[in-house]
Amino acid sequence: MTTAVPSAAPGAPAPRAPRPGLFISFEGGDGVGKTTQIAALAEHLEAQGVEHLVTREPGGTGLGAQIRGLLLDGGHVAPRAEALLYAADRAHHVETLVRPALDRGAVVLTDRYLDSSVAYQGAARSLGVAEVRDLSLWATGGLLPDLTILLDADPLLAARRTSGRGRADRLEREGEAFRAALREQFLALAAAEPQRFRLIDAARPVPEIAGAVRGAVEPLLAGRTARAGERA
Repeated sequence: MTTAVPSAAPGAPAPRAPRPGLFISFEGGDGVGKTTQIAALAEHLEAQGVEHLVTREPGGTGLGAQIRGLLLDGGHVAPRAEALLYAADRAHHVETLVRPALDRGAVVLTDRYLDSSVAYQGAARSLGVAEVRDLSLWATGGLLPDLTILLDADPLLAARRTSGRGRADRLEREGEAFRAALREQFLALAAAEPQRFRLIDAARPVPEIAGAVRGAVEPLLAGRTARAGERA
């Protein structure tokens, strides 16, 4: 499979409008440990007295929870309909939850954002990387994370980790070729936007991964504190 990268110039910094908060997304295939690492980072922020919001896609809002049920717990969804449902969830999520939190200065931690759509629907579903990315950028008014943590692990290892969770959702039941294409695209995205992405080996012990995540986040937190001091 030929891996595609976004239409933006490789290495171009993520465009962002001035805002007091920080937007951090966690990406990777199922089973790489996103939920665990988000919880660890949230605990770290709590200990520092940093206002933060933990959310996810799909399902971060009431409407999103309904869309999540359609996407993950139901039967077959046509690929284009799948992409549109994710974009609808994302548009509502950003408008009603993410942007208000960023505007009041919070650190927003989201389990998946638009890069998941690019990898899952754009590449693994073969709908077109540029098309799916443009759809999400339109849905969110161009909002990109300040930092994207990509937790990377061999798909077979990730599959073993998810095997004990109980009933797998519709995407977790996809085969090895789908998971391989997914990982390949995530790595291509990280290579194309190195200023935004931090690639972290998710096969390591959980405490080591948490330390690497904190190491990626701390410079942004320090910058945020400095900007707040300048405004005071």
